[in-house]
Amino acid sequence: MSQTQLYPVVMAGGSGSRLWPLSRVLYPKQFLCLKGDLTMLQTTVCRLNGVECESPVVICNEQHRFIVAEQLRQLDKLTENIILEPAGRNTAPAIALAALAIKRHNPDSDPLMLVLAADHVIQNEEAFRVSVRDAIPYAQSGKLVTFGIVPDLPETGYGYIRRGGVCAGQADSVAFEVAQFVEKPNLETAQGYVASGEYYWNSGMFLFRAGRFLEELNKYRPDILHACEQAMQAADPDMDFVRVDEDAFLACPEESIDYAVMERTADAVVVPMDAGWSDVGSWSSLWEISQHTPEGNVHHGDVISHNTQNSYVYAESGLVTTVGVKDLVVVQTKDAVLIADRNQVQDVKKVVEKIKADGRHEHHIHREVYRPWGKYDSIDTGDRYQVKRITVKPGEGLSLQMHHHRAEHWVVVAGTAKVTINDEVKLLGENESIYIPLGAHHCLENPGKIPLDLIEVRSGSYLEEDDIVRFADRYGRV
Repeated sequence: MSQTQLYPVVMAGGSGSRLWPLSRVLYPKQFLCLKGDLTMLQTTVCRLNGVECESPVVICNEQHRFIVAEQLRQLDKLTENIILEPAGRNTAPAIALAALAIKRHNPDSDPLMLVLAADHVIQNEEAFRVSVRDAIPYAQSGKLVTFGIVPDLPETGYGYIRRGGVCAGQADSVAFEVAQFVEKPNLETAQGYVASGEYYWNSGMFLFRAGRFLEELNKYRPDILHACEQAMQAADPDMDFVRVDEDAFLACPEESIDYAVMERTADAVVVPMDAGWSDVGSWSSLWEISQHTPEGNVHHGDVISHNTQNSYVYAESGLVTTVGVKDLVVVQTKDAVLIADRNQVQDVKKVVEKIKADGRHEHHIHREVYRPWGKYDSIDTGDRYQVKRITVKPGEGLSLQMHHHRAEHWVVVAGTAKVTINDEVKLLGENESIYIPLGAHHCLENPGKIPLDLIEVRSGSYLEEDDIVRFADRYGRV
């Protein structure tokens, strides 16, 4: 590879509603461990091992910032490299923000950008890396490269790319000119695409120079570029994050990179990739790419199956059993259970729409909620009381805060708690407890070397999370 700098750009937005109940608005699929021990975001970053590149630039929604930061920190890839979107505006604006940020850090050069999605599975990672290395000379020469997945079946859930002639200008060319982007086809059309050998699945992965992308965006959608430039001009660095100007970015039109640039530019080329790719767009696709038992089942967690075939069974917090069934998807979480025909899981999103329309919360947030300082699990709720298990990571702490409508009792289960109530500071060990009166200024810290676990009992007339006034916070949430 040439000495040209290469910046991976990982798009980590999206809600992944088709993988409900595991995927929720505040904790969508890209942050879950769906295959292996790493999350999908972490797997995407680790897939770059063996490709000479800079630390990744990750683009995510504001409300996911601490999840992304923690997952990058675990990989030692947290380098003030997270761009926060105030709201989703599709892929063209997101990639434009990244391109502008990369150009800002490299004013005298035009680095390459490898645009990836955080929620894809690629089973043959070396084949992925080979395709990336093969595509670099084309991107260096000014082409806008998209990666086309070699199809192994007539999939109707993906868009397709029809290839044209072999791309000239490179010895032993592995790229083709893009003849056409086509929408998701019906089954008969998809069968024709696959039989022709001229079509690839549209992967949504790209490689190009940052400046070249901005030039083409300016040519075809100057309104998007202008809005993103305005948003980046007022960007506010905040710890590991880059916050763009909210008003300017919200004024940006929503548009995909395909519609904004790739379908219009004369410099689009496609590099085939045959690497066991999936966008994991449904429970059935996750079943397909997972390791099966001899009966064709996929088990995750505490599962016992008898006379069960070709089913996906996921147990998060308890024993799940199946008897005499086939072709099912069963997903159990702490607050919801999904049972679906494996051939109809595309309609899970309709259940999510119904949950949302009914004013429920199960589409939005899990019972167990992650925070920058740790996590909490809502164990029980009743009339005027709520019980939570709280875990605070070593060296971390909650904000200095107060509540208008509730008092709290804290009981330390494990670790050491440093508790401040008004101007008094106390250290609590295991099996010790403390009372937080309504209206008291208080904070909780873990000064120790092991996680702090405690039980919190709330009592009062209003117990929701928005009854909080912060006075000081190490995570910039005041």
